[in-house]
Amino acid sequence: MLHDATSATQKRAALRAGLASGRLLRFPGAFNPLSAMLITRRGFEGVYVSGAVISADLGLPDIGLTTASEVAGRAQQIARVSPLPVLVDADTGFGEPMNAARTVQLLEDAGVAGLHVEDQVNPKRCGHLDGKDVVDRDTAVRRIKAAVAARRDPAFVIAARTDAAAVNGLDDAIDRARAYADAGADLIFPEAMTGERDFERLRAAIDVPILANMTEFGKSPLLTTRTLENLGVNMVIYPVTLLRLAMHAADAGLAAIAGTGTQEGLLDKMQHRGDLYDLLDYQAYNTFDASVFNFKL
Repeated sequence: MLHDATSATQKRAALRAGLASGRLLRFPGAFNPLSAMLITRRGFEGVYVSGAVISADLGLPDIGLTTASEVAGRAQQIARVSPLPVLVDADTGFGEPMNAARTVQLLEDAGVAGLHVEDQVNPKRCGHLDGKDVVDRDTAVRRIKAAVAARRDPAFVIAARTDAAAVNGLDDAIDRARAYADAGADLIFPEAMTGERDFERLRAAIDVPILANMTEFGKSPLLTTRTLENLGVNMVIYPVTLLRLAMHAADAGLAAIAGTGTQEGLLDKMQHRGDLYDLLDYQAYNTFDASVFNFKL
């Protein structure tokens, strides 16, 4: 009720333990707090907050237009409703090394369990678009070192994303992954992998945990959780899946209303009022309110 009682410290410890467990952690992307509550109810291990989703929710393309404060605000709203650890897309750190350092502390204050910083040029673009570019390795390493140095809670997870595979090839991405791990990254996120062999080569090259991005309609094939676990991947994110499902359903519903003049034929496709009230735990609020003060006319 209101805010989840699990502390940020507990959530960060859970993420650390999960990454060390040898199991695959599944982090669907939440587009708002309510969808994070659904992710929790369905038994996933964590919640992801995608920069592309926040951009889209604001009616903007994913080309570096959102701000650190916008991302931190949405991340805090999502983290407060779930006992699960939340991992946040922090783009390039919203600037250069000092910006990345400040972003870490903003997101620590938001109560999330970790973030990832990437090696694209600033402003960045969606990792599955053509024409993106990456900074040189030394600049990227400085971003990671700044992020690591800025965190106040040593349990807060710093992930390093590299977009180099699609720009310079997998060999460069692997070299960067090693350098980022040496700089203190707890988790490596190789973007736009082209198949199982890419993950196999990366897994053989580094000892730190690996994150797989299973986004739809991109450059990576949609591998199953069993395949990813067998490849030695430690975490998988589904960043835009829920938003795409929701927007497709909303568009179909609006088309039906425009065409028929009523939503009557859509009722079996809707979340029932009772299910929404149950997810929001209306009963607990009613009990709380009555225990504080109640009256009858």
